[in-house]
Amino acid sequence: MAFVLDTAALPATERVEAVHTAMMFASAPCHVIHENPAGPVHARMEVWDLGDTNIFTCRSSGLRLLRTAKLARQDAMPVISLAVQREGYGRLDQHGHQRVTPSGELLGVDLSGAYDYSWSGDGAAGCVQIPLDQLDLPLDAIREALGNLRASPLYRLVTAHIATLSRDRARITADPTAPTVAAATVDLVRALLASATRSERHTRRALAETLLTRIRAHVRHHLTDPGLTPARIAAVHNISLRQLYKLCAGAGLSLEQWIINERLRGARHDLLHPGHQHQPVTAIAHSWGFRDVTHFTRRFKARYGLTPSQLRRASADARRPGI
Repeated sequence: MAFVLDTAALPATERVEAVHTAMMFASAPCHVIHENPAGPVHARMEVWDLGDTNIFTCRSSGLRLLRTAKLARQDAMPVISLAVQREGYGRLDQHGHQRVTPSGELLGVDLSGAYDYSWSGDGAAGCVQIPLDQLDLPLDAIREALGNLRASPLYRLVTAHIATLSRDRARITADPTAPTVAAATVDLVRALLASATRSERHTRRALAETLLTRIRAHVRHHLTDPGLTPARIAAVHNISLRQLYKLCAGAGLSLEQWIINERLRGARHDLLHPGHQHQPVTAIAHSWGFRDVTHFTRRFKARYGLTPSQLRRASADARRPGI
């Protein structure tokens, strides 16, 4: 983790300057204008490396980030930001378009250009920042797409993905699979942007090249659905079941086994989490898409060497003082 700033540890008189300095490091250089600079200014910002991209989260009192044309000319940063508003309403004015983004929605910002972004009152957002050279799309197509993200059929999928990255940033960036997640994130964003442009050529190529990535992201976001089947996955992506299996085989992936392993990993996380200690094993199994608890227990033991109940007891014993 690259921790940027938490003003809770600073005197009130130092917070305005500290937020400005931290923002210069975390994102594009801009003027940071506080809604009430004489009032209770507060902010917490974090930057987490994820391959060649990063995850940037900010929670603060009302503020405005103004990147003028002069600043953009002086410091051309070939990066885009895709941000999910987590609290409040985000307002963006860029390239002649004005957009208001409520909580839970996605907003794209071209950090290489001038922009005016703000929220009033307490607000929060989490974003991924991706260098343009990772996306393999022309700049004019990217800028067009950023103003038209909702037109893409991938809008909800990518919004959920970025929301998960910003929420679980510590666990995801520390996991050995982080480089794979980074590559998948770039692929998903590229497909989103390509499908949000009016260029059929860019859309066709990007969707074809990122099909497996989109399938895997779709599966991860529907693991808890017991009705998730290969037939449904194929139908959602407008391909035949035969094409789906062929695509997975070409990548050395057993689809059913991968789904089971991902569900088992999620169930294991919940079994070890203190917040779920009073939740029955049966409920956890069902919450991860397992209809048959006996089947779940058998597969869990085969993968982790302990039954779910044994793992939970061992974890509780390890946390108990004096054990």
